[in-house]
Amino acid sequence: MTTQYEKAIFAGGCFWCMVHPFDEYPGVISVISGYTGGHVENPSYEQVTTGTTGHTEAVEITYDPTILPYEKLVEIYWQQTDPTDAFGQFADRGDSYRPVIFYTTPEQKEIAEASKQALNESGKFDAPIVTTIEAAEPFYPAEEYHQDYYKKNSFHYSLYREGSGRGKFLRKHWEKEQ
Repeated sequence: MTTQYEKAIFAGGCFWCMVHPFDEYPGVISVISGYTGGHVENPSYEQVTTGTTGHTEAVEITYDPTILPYEKLVEIYWQQTDPTDAFGQFADRGDSYRPVIFYTTPEQKEIAEASKQALNESGKFDAPIVTTIEAAEPFYPAEEYHQDYYKKNSFHYSLYREGSGRGKFLRKHWEKEQ
């Protein structure tokens, strides 16, 4: 029997910081940094950062659902973001850094919505959960130098993750769950 892999697409600010949490998780086949949700075909990083293409930095995860259920991917996703900030993530501001769960199936949409509601009702955050849940649009891989950035440039990645405020926020709000 051949395993049918599935895709999950998440946006949570700078895609450099969204690869590592998923990359070596059992059941994850690949994590690709890229752009989605815009109106320009195959945009470049330079185009996306102008804010004129409508794209959001995101990661596309190929995974084996028999090993890793989508529910677990969504749980991992929440623990990488500030779900109360609709205008970007940490030091990165603007639409290209907004938090979004992009669903590829009706089942993914249901799971994401239920998870968002549960997080909202949990009282974990003082502000409402504003991460949007949207239908997936074409995903365009980012340039090669952005792929696996945490491995290729580990020192700079670590400085960026901490300097942006992401590391401190995640430790404060999610450390017990990780």
